[in-house]
Amino acid sequence: MPLSCSHCTFLLINCHPYHLLIDKPVETMVAKIIKQKQKFERLVVTKEEALEMFTGNPFKEQIISTKVPDGTRTTVYRCGDLVDLCRGPHLPNTGRIKAFAATRHSATNWLGDTENDSLQRMYGISFPDKKMLKVWKENQEKAKERDHRRIAMKQNLIMFHELSAGSAFWLPHGARIYNKLISFIKEHYWKRGYDEVITPNVYNLDLWHQSGHAMHYKDAMFCFDVEGKEWAMKPMNCPGHCLMFAGKIRSYRDLPLRYADFGVLHRNELSGALSGLTRVRRFQQDDAHIFCREDQIEEEVIGALDFMKSVYTTFGMTYKLELSTRPTKALGEVELWDRAEAALARAMDTFAGKGGWRENPGDGAFYGPKIDIKVMDAMERVHQCATIQLDFQLPIRFDLQYNTGSKEKGNEFARPVMVHRAMLGSVERMFAVLCEHYGGKWPLWLSPRQVMIIPVHKDWNDYCQEVRDKLHDEGFYADVDLSKSTFQKKVRSAQVDQYNFQLVVGGKEVENGTVNIRTRENKVEGEKKVDELIVYLKAMRAEYK
Repeated sequence: MPLSCSHCTFLLINCHPYHLLIDKPVETMVAKIIKQKQKFERLVVTKEEALEMFTGNPFKEQIISTKVPDGTRTTVYRCGDLVDLCRGPHLPNTGRIKAFAATRHSATNWLGDTENDSLQRMYGISFPDKKMLKVWKENQEKAKERDHRRIAMKQNLIMFHELSAGSAFWLPHGARIYNKLISFIKEHYWKRGYDEVITPNVYNLDLWHQSGHAMHYKDAMFCFDVEGKEWAMKPMNCPGHCLMFAGKIRSYRDLPLRYADFGVLHRNELSGALSGLTRVRRFQQDDAHIFCREDQIEEEVIGALDFMKSVYTTFGMTYKLELSTRPTKALGEVELWDRAEAALARAMDTFAGKGGWRENPGDGAFYGPKIDIKVMDAMERVHQCATIQLDFQLPIRFDLQYNTGSKEKGNEFARPVMVHRAMLGSVERMFAVLCEHYGGKWPLWLSPRQVMIIPVHKDWNDYCQEVRDKLHDEGFYADVDLSKSTFQKKVRSAQVDQYNFQLVVGGKEVENGTVNIRTRENKVEGEKKVDELIVYLKAMRAEYK
C-alpha cells in the first residue's frame, strides 16, 4: 500500500541539499516509528478549530479556507507527535507496516502553479510483507529499463523541445508506429460501421459555454482573442460532434450514428505536470461518439466492448471491467439513470458473464454512468486507457432531437443518448504504454524497423538493394546495411536496433534467389526464397504478429 498524503508538502526556505534528507535517514526514522507501533487517531474539528490549529502554515490555512465549507467540520489525524489534515482512513497503528522504502523526491510548485512557492514532494511506499517490497523493487528496476522515454530516445522515435513544451516531435520511425496505431483503429472503424469525420481545431468560446466545459475546464484550455471575441483550441471533440448531429433533422431510422474523429486536441497542462508522452499538451484520441436511441444502448455497448477486447487481445494485454454508477451530484432523472445502468449491466453480463465484472457504486460521471476498463501490461501494471461513457446532458444542452416516427402529440421527437468511447484513449499515451509493455521489442505489424538486409560482402550489395526494393513495394520497412562494419557487428547492430528480422546474403543466396533469415533473438531460421519470405511476412502482418 503506497504511503501517499497530498497535503504533506515542504517549503524550500533554505539551501539544504534535499537529497541528503531522503532514503536512508528517512527510512531509519520510519523504522523507529514502525517499531513504536504509533496509533493513528482520527479527530473531527470545526473549520475554525482547524484554522487555529494550523496558524502560521500558509498552505494548510489555504486548504482549510478554500476546501472546507463554513459551518462544517473536517478531520485531522494524530500519529505520535504529528497532527495533520487528512481524510483517512489509516491503519490502526504503524506496526502493521512490515516494509518501507523512501523512493524519490521531486520539485514542484504549490497547487501546480509556477507563480507559487517552490516545494519538494517526497514519495515512499510500504507493504505488509518484506517479500512484497523486494518484488516491487525488482519490478521498479524492470520499469526503468522499459521507460518509454528511455526507449523512445534510444530508438530515435520522438523528441521534445522547450519551444513547444508538452508536444512531441514525432521522428520518422516514431511516426510509423503512431500512424500504424491510427490505421489499426481505422480498420476496425470500417468493419464496425463507424463514419470518420473531421472537425475544426478552434471554436468560439460560446461553444464551450453551451457544452458546460468553460465553467469547469477553461483554465486547461488555450484561449485567445479573434476580432474582439474569445476563442479556444479544442480540448475534446464531443461538442463539435453535437453540432454535426444538430446540423440536420434526424430520424429514428438514422440511429445509431457513430462519429469517429482523430482531431488534434490541446490541453493547457501546467509545465510541472508534463511527463513524457503520458501527460502532454498536444495529442490525438481515437475518439468516437455514438448517438443512439435508449433501446439501442445495450447493443452499442456490447459492440464497443467487443471492439475493446479485439484491440487489447491484439496487444497481448488483459483487462478488468467496472460499472461506475450514479454519483451523489448526478444530473438528470433517476429513472433514466436506472434504465441506463440496467442496460449497461445487461451488456456486461452478455459480454463478460455474470461475475465477470464489478460494480463501482457512485463513481459515475455527473452526466451518466460509465464502464471503466483497466488494462494490465506485461509487468501487471494497471492502465486506464479505454472508456465507454453514457451522456444524457450534452444532448440536452445542445437540444439534440430525432423524429420518432410517432403521430402521438408530444411524442414526435425524442432525445438521443450519447455514448463517449475510446479504445486507445490518447494515441500518445497508448504509444507510451505499448512501448513499455513490449520493452521496445515491437511486434512485426507495429515495428518501425522490420527487416535489415546484410550483405556478407560488398559484391552482393546490388542484390540486397533489389531485395529491399521488393519488400518496400510490399509495404515493409526494410533497410540495407552497406557500412564497412564487420558482418558480426552488422548483425548485432540490427538486433540492438530491434529489427524483427535480419536477412543475410552471401554468394549462395544470390545464386539461389534467396535470403538467410535470422530473428531479433538471433535464432537462425535458414534459407528462403524472397517471394516465399514476402508471403510469410504478409501473413504475420495480417495476423498482427
